[in-house]
Amino acid sequence: MLANRLKKMAKDWFLFGMISAVILATLYPDFGRSGGTMHADTASDVGIFLVFLFHGIGLSTESMKKGLLNWRLHLTVQSMTFVMFPILWFGFRALFSAVIPEDLMLGFLYLCALPSTISSSVAMTAIGKGNVPAAIFNATLSSLLGIFLTPLLISLALATSGGQGLSLIDAMIKIAMLLLLPFAVGQAARPLVGKWFSRYKKYINNFDKAVILMLVYASFCDSVKGGLWTNYGLSTIGVTMAGAAFILAVVLCATTFIARRLGFNKEDEVTAVFCGSKKTLASGVPMAKLLFGAHPALGVIVLPIMFYHQLQLFGCSILAERYARRVQEHPAAQEPQASAVREPVSA
Repeated sequence: MLANRLKKMAKDWFLFGMISAVILATLYPDFGRSGGTMHADTASDVGIFLVFLFHGIGLSTESMKKGLLNWRLHLTVQSMTFVMFPILWFGFRALFSAVIPEDLMLGFLYLCALPSTISSSVAMTAIGKGNVPAAIFNATLSSLLGIFLTPLLISLALATSGGQGLSLIDAMIKIAMLLLLPFAVGQAARPLVGKWFSRYKKYINNFDKAVILMLVYASFCDSVKGGLWTNYGLSTIGVTMAGAAFILAVVLCATTFIARRLGFNKEDEVTAVFCGSKKTLASGVPMAKLLFGAHPALGVIVLPIMFYHQLQLFGCSILAERYARRVQEHPAAQEPQASAVREPVSA
């Protein structure tokens, strides 16, 4: 199983694209930096707007409604995302502040303050035979709450730790204009263009990934010009990967423990684990550009979410298959639930 996962990762063009974006930014930083030939600031704003417009069109409100009533599960998942993760960061900082540079520690704070991801949370829940409608509802709710809670959490954590806080109102206005507004427009347009969107969803998903790669490239161009490799060195990569793996391992254990202590059935446990442990790269990179602007260490700040994204896909896919096998081997343990759980994933 491990070998198969590694082979799949090796064939992942998006992973290859992120590595290539960092290499290209290292070799040609002037092209993509702020004020450079690519006009990265304008291109980033347009790309972010279109990505969230398409997210709004693609979201099925019917699927969200099916998972609406399970409030206990929803409260647990959102608490994991926006309470447990930030608390974990304080412990993480206490343990590793001596070996992790300040800007990279800010990146780990940003990782812990981000909302959950929609697509992979739902996909992993489906593979693990979990409560899919509840996963759709929670992942979507998390994304919407993150527009306001992510900058708020970062600002509060920086103020508590003595760091320089964000301009909270300005950050929320920027995020609302470039994330929430196009999302709302997309939802309004869904009855008109939803069927067309479904036919071309594969290509639109690839467009989303292309925009993320552009943002990663632009972020690293600014960071390289600001002295990324001379100030930090390649050891930063190893430290970031180790830190992201540590956080993921702690969170997976914690979410599983909490779900079982609360007495969730297996379907809800699967949903709690996968929705409560994931963080979004799709929203994370665009939001970092809006929150931190032309911060000279922006490339360092987004490093933790880049590594966490790949690690969560790898680790959670193995865990999802284990959950699925457990259900197949012990079908009686799967408590009856609404038949909507078995409907195809539509978000």
